[in-house]
Amino acid sequence: MAGASAARAGRHAKVTSDVYIDLPADENSAPALAILREDARREGKRYSFEDVLLISEVVSTSSARQDYDDCTAKYGRHGIPVYLVVDPYAQEVVLHTQPTGTGYIAAHTHKYGTGKLPIPLADGRTFTLDLDELPRPEPEADTR
Repeated sequence: MAGASAARAGRHAKVTSDVYIDLPADENSAPALAILREDARREGKRYSFEDVLLISEVVSTSSARQDYDDCTAKYGRHGIPVYLVVDPYAQEVVLHTQPTGTGYIAAHTHKYGTGKLPIPLADGRTFTLDLDELPRPEPEADTR
């Protein structure tokens, strides 16, 4: 998802995955995907939350509550402009915008297979997510 995302956000986009984002109060995060300001500077293996334009998490069976509840509250509280939850099991994406001290004001659900979703970023660029090319869960193996 990260390579295609970089192309859609612009050739100078800083798109990273599994890199720590420093948040205030000794919190940190290693999101599945982050889009950063073009002038973002890494300090060691970490970026500041102030450089983040969009964070995305991909739901797994063990992370659903965290991705939907805990991360929504955490990223909103720290003013991350856009938080995207990609849920391969529900085959939908939840786009959170307008951060507040307790989460986000707006949450819009988009189904897989419905084309391209343009997402405006705080720096004026647009990130385009192709809802036709998102991850789907692996089929269960037949153990009979």
